[in-house]
Amino acid sequence: MLPAAMLGGIVAKKQRQGSSALTGMLANMGSTIATFMFVWAIIRQYCPPVLSRSFEKYTRRLMGYFYPYIRISFHEFRGDRLRHSEAYAAVEAYLSANCSKDAKRLKAETGKDISSLTLSMDEYERVTDEFKGATVWWVSTSKIVSQSRSSISYYPEPEKRIYTITFHKKHRELITKSYLEHVLSKGKEIRVRNRQRKLYTNTSDHKLSGHRQTGWSHIVFEHPATFESMAMEPEKKREIVEDLLTFSKSKDFYAKIGKAWKRGYLLYGPPGTGKSTMIAAMANLLNYDVYDLELTAVKDNTELRKLLIDTTSKSIIIIEDIDCSLDLTGQRKDKTEKSSDGENEKLSKEIAKKEAKEEGSGSKVTLSGLLNFIDGLWSASGGERLIVFTTNYVEKLDPALIRRGRMDMHIELSYCSFEGFKVLAKNYLDLEMHTMFDVVQRLIGETKITPADVAENLMPKSLLDDAETRLSNLIGALEEAKEKAAKKEKEAKKKDEDVKENDTTEATKKKDEDVKEKGTTMEDAVQTKVDEETEKPL
Repeated sequence: MLPAAMLGGIVAKKQRQGSSALTGMLANMGSTIATFMFVWAIIRQYCPPVLSRSFEKYTRRLMGYFYPYIRISFHEFRGDRLRHSEAYAAVEAYLSANCSKDAKRLKAETGKDISSLTLSMDEYERVTDEFKGATVWWVSTSKIVSQSRSSISYYPEPEKRIYTITFHKKHRELITKSYLEHVLSKGKEIRVRNRQRKLYTNTSDHKLSGHRQTGWSHIVFEHPATFESMAMEPEKKREIVEDLLTFSKSKDFYAKIGKAWKRGYLLYGPPGTGKSTMIAAMANLLNYDVYDLELTAVKDNTELRKLLIDTTSKSIIIIEDIDCSLDLTGQRKDKTEKSSDGENEKLSKEIAKKEAKEEGSGSKVTLSGLLNFIDGLWSASGGERLIVFTTNYVEKLDPALIRRGRMDMHIELSYCSFEGFKVLAKNYLDLEMHTMFDVVQRLIGETKITPADVAENLMPKSLLDDAETRLSNLIGALEEAKEKAAKKEKEAKKKDEDVKENDTTEATKKKDEDVKEKGTTMEDAVQTKVDEETEKPL
């Protein structure tokens, strides 16, 4: 037998030889990889693009025979960056809730509760997930979408974010059919639970549209209005609520009848009757996002379609004071026609010059483009969407714009009734009955006052104001409004009488002038006849 020391030396020698062999093998492998990368860089630089793509395609195909893993990518956008991917958002929510605890690089965002944070994996971070004995690896990456070399841009190139899942090919059936379905369903549930509603507005900075990922900017939607707090008749309120809830649960019905899952609401009435409050109550009832579309900030019909595509489902798209927006789209033509038909040719030329100067900066959205926005083919790109128009003067709107099928439900918001007052009294005064209510009921029935005016008079103006003081303020405002209405009616009546009297006087004066003129004509005729007889020879 060999001595222990000799045996130990032999083992150490073998280990050194093995280590040296491994080091040599790694060195050779590194050299080979470096050579391959150098050759590949030369090929990509000097070979024609067609040959380079062919070489890359066959290289990947060859490696596929030996590489035992499968990759699936979830891109942030779909349809050539036209719409955000719901699958990407669901994966992001799932990983934030289930896998972010294993990540070392995280990004933080505020959740539904502003005091809490939602943590998700940062870019280029890798996390592991287990599902029924299978191990998968998730990686978050992003890459810059290169622009055309022929175009020069002064803005950063847009980024394209991707989630990639990698798993062994032996688990293909399990991952593609069970695990991914599990991820998407759980992710959607998490999104609904943590969803923070937003108020969007479109930007008027057209120069940034080339590199912006969306034409909308947003803040958190925090409006507290509800249908319970609205000053409206209970029956009318109940009808609107039932219509909204029915719409939100009618996905299968809309698919059955072959219509896009959307509904239009026209809110009209005098200023201060609660049109904007109604929209906020709709959003709070259905838990929808709100997109406040400013038409004057939209460059043309193409940009209008892009804004529509970039809205999400479960949303309300509103255009407030639609009559004013439509006037802006047609005012150039009207002004040009009026000025060209006028007597002052110089003024017409000045107006035409001013219009030409403003042509490049103004909005070119047309009525036709707006109609296609509401119910054209592009309006079906997404579901569960409300489109709401508001106006103070419904008679100014084009009938084609507000017909049924575009604006399905017309809601008139008028002056405050006694039922609406009782809602406001409960909100502002915590009163359901008071001895002064009878006076308020009588005055509200005799005059017109908006819910906004009623609410303003019920607001405390001092820390010492109690319910009776504020009710007295309201009664005083109602009496003042009644007196003004009576005075205005009296002035209008007097004006009508003066107009009638003036018309009668003018008619009488004209009649007298006609009679006088007729009489003068007859006298001249008689005198002419006498002169003729006198001049005849005897």
